[in-house]
Amino acid sequence: METKREKTRYSDEELQEFKDIILNKLEEARAGLKMLTEAFTTQNENDTNDTSPSFKILEEGSQVLSKEENGQLAARQQKFIRDLENALIRIENKTYGVCRVTGKLISKERLRSVPHATLSIEAKLNQNK
Repeated sequence: METKREKTRYSDEELQEFKDIILNKLEEARAGLKMLTEAFTTQNENDTNDTSPSFKILEEGSQVLSKEENGQLAARQQKFIRDLENALIRIENKTYGVCRVTGKLISKERLRSVPHATLSIEAKLNQNK
């Protein structure tokens, strides 16, 4: 009677599929970061110099808040990009898709939706307890 061995890593073909997904997400993420960075580093052309002083104060307050929000979004986007780049390194090392807690393969469905995941659903749920 032959026992079926559990897979310990994804095949090169499967890794290539994930690499393609990650490269696409990386391209989108970098474009998004560029847009966010431009949004909070360039001056708004719709200035309020010709409007009443009270409106100008409100507008400037809104711009500060918007810059802070954009800064936070940009920081999150940078972290996402770093996580995707780390996933590419794991693909090259052939350790991609292995849960760092359980050592088991992370499901393909999870990796397709969260390609930078390093935890299986099981480990993630146990972490939140």
